Amino acid sequence: MKYWYDGQLLKENKICLSIDDPGLKYGATVFTTLRVYQQSLEHRLTQWDAHCHRLKKSLEAFNWCLPNWENIYQGAKNLKETYPVLRITIFPDGKEWMTGRFLPGNLTQWQQQGIKGWLASDALFQRSLNPHKTGNYLGAYLALQKAKSLGFQEAILINSESHWLESSTGNLWGWKQGKWYTPALNGEILPGIGRWQLINWLHQHNIKIEENQWTSSWIKSLEIVAYSNSVVEVIPFSSIDCQGEILTFDVSNDALQLLSQYYSVD
Repeated sequence: MKYWYDGQLLKENKICLSIDDPGLKYGATVFTTLRVYQQSLEHRLTQWDAHCHRLKKSLEAFNWCLPNWENIYQGAKNLKETYPVLRITIFPDGKEWMTGRFLPGNLTQWQQQGIKGWLASDALFQRSLNPHKTGNYLGAYLALQKAKSLGFQEAILINSESHWLESSTGNLWGWKQGKWYTPALNGEILPGIGRWQLINWLHQHNIKIEENQWTSSWIKSLEIVAYSNSVVEVIPFSSIDCQGEILTFDVSNDALQLLSQYYSVD
């Protein structure tokens, strides 16, 4: 195990924080998680600049100290030799903390066969500060843990009007009648980097895409539902438990391959 903290590569599994550190007391951090393709921070799919921009945008919105960006780059260079997935966390004082992990062992199976989802209808599971990726991710974390305890692999979050927003770890995608759909941001959804990548790619290839509101009745007309993030790319749902009503989807639909083509281009 190795990680990076405040300009140093470390191998102990602990860091030293003041008991008054707001990151410890309130979850006051911002973070981003990226997948390093071909061990290159410059690879177009890694989207290094986009992840750094996400961090900078949130730090400026919160009026927190900007980090030493060269430290962050050097930390990523060190960790990418071991880990294909990096999580970069910034504290309010500008210190950086970076950890690495491996891709899920069953990722290919999930991408090909789909997963089972669970609709998290309790307000307990809503995220806070939706446009930002902060350390206070408790609502999404609780939703995912509850889903797993019930035998599902992913949870879907909703708002007070029961509109579907996102999964606990990514953005939603739906397909029907020759068009892709994804929930509109409206300040309620994290503007995922993977989401942004796919929307741009679909537009460039003249593939129909619409950002809209996902009502419970409209969702039942979808042929495909999937979610995406920067690490797992695109994973379809084979079924979703909507509080006892089971929606099933065709994971063999060719449209899924169409969406995944973005990641297959070298």
